[in-house]
Amino acid sequence: MAISSITIFGVLGNIMSGLLYLSPTNVFVRIAKRRSTEEFESIPYISKLLNAYFWVYYGFIKPNSVLVATVNVFGAAVEIVFLTIFLLFAPPRMKVRTAILVVVLDVAFPGATILLTHFLLDGDKRIDVAGLWCVIFSMIAYASPLSAMKTVVALQSVEYMPFLLSFIFFLNGGVWTVYAILAKDLFVGIPNGSGFLLGTAQLILYFIYWKRKSSKQASDGLEDQQISEALISNPSQGNSEH
Repeated sequence: MAISSITIFGVLGNIMSGLLYLSPTNVFVRIAKRRSTEEFESIPYISKLLNAYFWVYYGFIKPNSVLVATVNVFGAAVEIVFLTIFLLFAPPRMKVRTAILVVVLDVAFPGATILLTHFLLDGDKRIDVAGLWCVIFSMIAYASPLSAMKTVVALQSVEYMPFLLSFIFFLNGGVWTVYAILAKDLFVGIPNGSGFLLGTAQLILYFIYWKRKSSKQASDGLEDQQISEALISNPSQGNSEH
């Protein structure tokens, strides 16, 4: 039995989005080794977990969209691990604030919203509302890549926007955009089409500024934070951030 083009691009999208979800791993290895969250913030990972929840729900209720759900199940698991590490090593005040945000934004809000959507709506209305939530949270997640691009222009340096991660971000948006076109899925297409354009812009900026003198006085902590926040969403997650 021949494998459809939709399945091929869905699997490729899973690989790209999985890499984006794993991209901040170095940050949490550092946190665990130093037993301190230092200046890192939990908001990017709280936001990515929230986004993943809605894509998982959308992928399961929309027919033939299981590949949208699978990568975000993986992503949600990754973000839960990251947040657990963060809570273990955060200072007391940060730990309390993070715990409150997790309960409100990653438990209460998505739980109530998904339950209401599931039991008050049915059929296409349920799918449309779930897809709308996915688009909203995916588009909000693009604040971080935009912030990273602003930093590149301001410093005239690509020090905080590594080429490989920008390239994967670009590929992720492109692959899921093709998937959305083949599957005729507007809700997957809007955020990932935007992600593809942002990824293209990042690569253009990279080639404009990559030869410029990098700032040698920036701290490693700021670099890690910029990198991790720049990839806050897999729009599929990505998508996605997807």
